[in-house]
Amino acid sequence: MSICPKNKSSKARRDKRRANWKMSAPNLVKCSKCGALMMPHRVCKACGAYNKREIVSVD
Repeated sequence: MSICPKNKSSKARRDKRRANWKMSAPNLVKCSKCGALMMPHRVCKACGAYNKREIVSVD
């Protein structure tokens, strides 16, 4: 059994395989308390609330 590839992969075939490695934009939702955009299931950075309750005090 050999680890080395049997044949050379062309640049086109290699780059086709790597074409799907793109970053996706983070999905954002509106905060239920202040309406600012935030990542889901996280404490809001603008008001410090999670699930309409204040978790962190923001100055």
